[in-house]
Amino acid sequence: MVRHFLKDDDVTPAEQAAILRLAHELKKSPYRERPFEGPKTIALIFDKTSTRTRVSFAVGVADLGGSPLVIDSQSSQMGGKESVADTARVLERQVAAIVWRTYAQAGLEEMAANSSVPVVNSLSDDYHPCQILADLMTVQEHKGELAGLKLAYVGDAANNMANSYLIGGALAGMHVSVAAPNGYAPAAEIVARAAAIAASTGGSVSVHENPADAVADADVVTTDTWISMGQEAEKAKRIADFAGYTIDQALMSKAKSDAIFLHCLPAYRGYEVAAEVIDGPQSVIWDEAENRLHAQKALLVWLNQQSN
Repeated sequence: MVRHFLKDDDVTPAEQAAILRLAHELKKSPYRERPFEGPKTIALIFDKTSTRTRVSFAVGVADLGGSPLVIDSQSSQMGGKESVADTARVLERQVAAIVWRTYAQAGLEEMAANSSVPVVNSLSDDYHPCQILADLMTVQEHKGELAGLKLAYVGDAANNMANSYLIGGALAGMHVSVAAPNGYAPAAEIVARAAAIAASTGGSVSVHENPADAVADADVVTTDTWISMGQEAEKAKRIADFAGYTIDQALMSKAKSDAIFLHCLPAYRGYEVAAEVIDGPQSVIWDEAENRLHAQKALLVWLNQQSN
């Protein structure tokens, strides 16, 4: 049966752990797995601009023996003259997998419902599950076992990164603590889903308004931009609303002394994070950025194995 990866809990805790183990193996031996030798083609569809996602998937597909086909939505018929469902039926006959960076989660769900090859969410408005795999891999490299670690997220907790941290972190048995101002808390449904998962993995989830409460004794501290793509008109209001939520050295000092800092990038120094933190000794953002490559390769290999 074909497997898709549209949101973090499309895999079980054991499956997430297996993908992460494979990611570490592929980082050590980049060309060990060649499931797309031929080469088979992987469609990489972009509705949003991209640097890390485009590079890491294109390089990763090539490393796995495949040929990356980059499709910009502006130059395709999809969603305009041709429906998502029809696009899926065209692509499934010619490519080995579909990777889509888009806006609405519903589009990904429709694509997957009509595709006989794996569909991967490389970012949507609701989730960023590939990023969380890379982040968890990075935490393992610096901290070892994930279960029992505390991860604190500060900032816009109503966005895709916070959703994926809550669910992906809970799957890994972590204690995920988020802090956001009033009006920017995660959706109740996301918190409930994450809490239910955490109850079975030994993790926990908590939501705060005070950043210091979320960061206290954290092993990992992370954030995301306050102004995501499509929110540029809200910039002034958001900057005002997030006053006091910048991760600076004073806030980092509330975490454990050996805590690490993550950021999915792009970062805006002086807004969601101070330069002293993101460019400081606790920051592991460049390891994190590189690990997108290894984690996504592992995901593609695993999905291919499960779907054949």
